[in-house]
Formats: sequence, C-alpha cells, structure tokens
Amino acid sequence: MRFFALARVGLLIAGFALTIAGCNFVNSSSESSTSTVRKQSATLTISAAASLTNVMEEVRSLWQQENSESFLTFNFGSSGALQAQIEQGAPVDIFVSAATKQMDVLQKQGLLLTSTRKKFLTNQVVLIEPKNVSVLKDFSDLKNRSVKRLAIADPESVPAGMYAQEVLTWLGILELVKPKLVLAKDVRQVLSYVETANVDAGIVYLTDAKTSRQVRIVAIAPEQSHSAVSYSVAVLEDSKNVTAAQEFVQFLSSPQAKAVFQKHGFGIASN
Repeated sequence: MRFFALARVGLLIAGFALTIAGCNFVNSSSESSTSTVRKQSATLTISAAASLTNVMEEVRSLWQQENSESFLTFNFGSSGALQAQIEQGAPVDIFVSAATKQMDVLQKQGLLLTSTRKKFLTNQVVLIEPKNVSVLKDFSDLKNRSVKRLAIADPESVPAGMYAQEVLTWLGILELVKPKLVLAKDVRQVLSYVETANVDAGIVYLTDAKTSRQVRIVAIAPEQSHSAVSYSVAVLEDSKNVTAAQEFVQFLSSPQAKAVFQKHGFGIASN
C-alpha cells in the first residue's frame, strides 16, 4: 500500500511539473508574438542636395519627435556627386536631388522605387555679393570690369551651376564672363567664397543666400531665364528599410514639414 501511495504522489508531482512547463511555454509564446508587433527601430541614410543642409536638420528634429524609434543620417553634397555614389553602390535609403536630371538617370538604371518618386520643393536663383560691397545692381553688371571673379557651382554635376549657366546664356553674357568663372564643388561652396570675399559675386539659390548674414542679394533671376528649380525625392530600390523610408518621404509633404520648408524660403511643388 505504501508503494502505491508513493507512486501516486510521484504522478501528482510530475503532473504539476508538466502544468508549470506548459504555463511557461504559453507565456514565452505570448511574449514572442508581442515583440513581433512592436515597431522595429530603423536608421535611414538620406543623400540630399547641399542646398537642403539647414532645413533638413530642422525637419529631422520634427521627425524624431514623432518617430523616436527611427534615426536619420544625412549625407549632403552636390546632386551629381550623390548620384555617382549611389551608382557605385553606396548604402542609401532615400535620395533628394535639386534637379530631375539625376533622378532620371538613376530611374533608367532601375535604382529607384519608381512609385515613391515625386517632386516636392521649388527654389529661385539669385545673384549675391559680399554684404559690405554694393557694386552690382543686376546680373547684367557681371560683364563689368569691376567684377573679376564670379563663383558658380560646376554645371556639369551641380544643378545650381546648371541653372546659373542657363541664366548667363539667356542674358547673352556667358562668353563674356567665362574668363571670370570660379567653379565650386556645390552651391554651399559658392556661398562660402562670396562670404569670405574670395570672389566678387556668386550665383546661388535664394534659400542659400537667406542662411547667411555675410552676403547681399543683388537680384533674383527671371523665372523664364532658366529651367524650373525642382527638388525630387525617391526611395532607393536597395533600401533595407523601405517601409520607414516611405514614411519619411510622405512626412516631407506633411503640413508641419511644409511649414519649415516655406520658412526657409522654399516653394512647395505641385505634382
């Protein structure tokens, strides 16, 4: 009888142990399923035109307030240089170009998620000179002898330089000012040359000129004198964070982001 009693106790203990194990298994599964629903953290790498440097830093702060699990890393430069980096395999999630040309090239190569591509900003082209110098009154004054050095971004790879070249051609003074040209790697370098008076004048975007207290805006180029300044954005085909990247692209057209862009002097593009 004692043997059967002990055996019965043993079976009860074994059953209890199995019940505990079962409970642990259920809890573990439950925790696992909960963790899969949680939003994954993501780091987005964004290659953006140099003229967006200041405004994107402010947009980043707005984004982080609503998306604390997502981190933004910016790579600013000329649109042409950024395009080349992407073609060479740079790990980029989003590309923001200051012209359609670079986007068109990448799209033809199948490097963009075409459905995410859109225009979202506009800008204006302006002539600037050092703040304490008031020699120029208009673009046509660039042909005067008093102007010995004129900075523009390299038109071969930088949209701002391409627009500047178009303006000078439209005015019929490109050949006259060619000997004076100082080509910069991007529009921010043009701004720097003028700020430090290393050149007599420069052609930049209105938004760049507005970031500096060391330059004076001489004139705004007539709208018909150059191609429309149109900023485009798209998610890259090889992005490892497509969902988060698409969300950020959508955020760029949100009311709060638009307000920041307009505050900095950008126009909002209509698609």
